[in-house]
Amino acid sequence: MRARILTVVVAAALVAAPGVAHAGSTADRLAGATADRLASPSTDRRAVPHSGHDAIRYASIKKCTVKGEERPCGDWRLVMHSGERGVLPDAQGVALDTKGRSVRYAPAPVAVSGNGLRVAYFTKKGRLAVRTLGGGVTLFAANALPRVRQDGVTLLLSDDGGRLAATTDGGTRVFDTATGARLGTVPADLSVLGFSFDGHEILTSVDAGESVVDLAVYADTGERILRGTPPQVVVANGPQALSADGRTVASAVMGAKPQLVVYDLQTDQVTARRRIKLPAGELHMIDWTGDTQVTLHLTRHRSGGDTMTIVQIDTETGAVRVRDRYTMLKDTFVFAACGG
Repeated sequence: MRARILTVVVAAALVAAPGVAHAGSTADRLAGATADRLASPSTDRRAVPHSGHDAIRYASIKKCTVKGEERPCGDWRLVMHSGERGVLPDAQGVALDTKGRSVRYAPAPVAVSGNGLRVAYFTKKGRLAVRTLGGGVTLFAANALPRVRQDGVTLLLSDDGGRLAATTDGGTRVFDTATGARLGTVPADLSVLGFSFDGHEILTSVDAGESVVDLAVYADTGERILRGTPPQVVVANGPQALSADGRTVASAVMGAKPQLVVYDLQTDQVTARRRIKLPAGELHMIDWTGDTQVTLHLTRHRSGGDTMTIVQIDTETGAVRVRDRYTMLKDTFVFAACGG
């Protein structure tokens, strides 16, 4: 059976990340502090990996067969860019319902930030939490989210991990991950696609009726900034990604002749269509990772373990560069890849 992707709206989150932190970003400062502050070495299989300038590639939960049926089991595992592995010892593995009973067939949600330095999850005591590599754990208030089944929650972190979006049937709540404070709420009729590259805005889609899909941009505090009806070449090729400017949207047209489409939501203009040459794979995630750079995560399903290829695309020239390739653990039931 193929490893399944834990959906985080974008396909985040779960979860988002470049192997190298963006220059001058929070990621650089966090990475520099990692070696001295991580609690336990990776030889302890109950510990988050200890590595000075490492980052998370993806999180994975193991697949077990019980009475002929496959289900998740054990702890969430973290696989680092270095190849080092460990687990999140305080994270809930299999989802719990509203009464604290195991759902058995679904994992609890996890999300990884784009820079691979933060991970969001539910603790085994039912609290929403964000752990920073090289730092501590931010525990959110017990009432941070409404009482729902854990597998009914979608978590998504911004590229630098500074913002967390948690979606339930009641809408999407946006939090500051350093303090756990709620910043704002996005209405429940919107589907959250992802944060902008700088984490200050959120891209959403909404059914406008009569087979029309709109895109809307919200501030992390919950105010609507922009809404428009893009052409089909944009909305029919999701997921879409939002630039740091809060208005420029990128989407990838897959198939025999792939293209990168860049669209300005404010002016309602397609500003670029670049023919691109991509490695084989299905589009898993798309993220802006610079002013003129978009990054794609491409998955292939193979018997020896699903593979991920990550490519960076220059939006001005269409040039494509492979940034990373890896094969996921063969016994993976569900994985959460870092984006960006």
